Order: sequence, then structure tokens, then C-alpha cells
Amino acid sequence: MDENFIRNRISELRLQKNISEYKMSLDLGHSKGYIQGISSGRALPSMYEFLYICEYFGITPKEFFDVEDSESLKLHQLYISAKDLKNDDLDMLIYLANHLKSK
Repeated sequence: MDENFIRNRISELRLQKNISEYKMSLDLGHSKGYIQGISSGRALPSMYEFLYICEYFGITPKEFFDVEDSESLKLHQLYISAKDLKNDDLDMLIYLANHLKSK
């Protein structure tokens, strides 16, 4: 694993969410070219910024580096989406999951 992995992974996650480099840079509180600088190889994020980027994507650092475990990433995203639902909505989500699993 090298610097290119980090750059490529940030780009991959950004494209999955359909977010431009410009928007992500501004969302993170940086100049408009911040993410472009990372993507092009001119810079790497600091550890603090890396953790903030993980938070921005709604993933853990482990999930950032564990590209083989995409199922775990999807389950984490589902958890993040579901954790604030009301009980009735959670019951519906559980019903839907069980229904889909039985197919």
C-alpha cells in the first residue's frame, strides 16, 4: 500500500457519492483546489484531515483501507442511515430485510 492508494481511494469514494473535488474541498473547509491537490499527487492529507475525510464519507479508517470488505462498508452505511429512525420505521426496515433475505 502506498500514497497512490490513499489518493485513489479518496477519488473512488468521492465518485461513489457523486461529489466533485471542488465541493468536497469546500465541504471540508479548504480552498477549492484542496482535493484536486491530493488527487493529482501534489499533497497528502494530514492524519487529522484523513480522519475528517473518513468522517465526511461516513466510514471508519478500517473501512477506508479494507477495500476487499465492501459488504462491511454497506452494512455500516445502513447502520448510520438507520440509527436515528423511529421504532416503527426500524420495524419496517427489519421486515423488508427479512423479506428480501427470503427470496
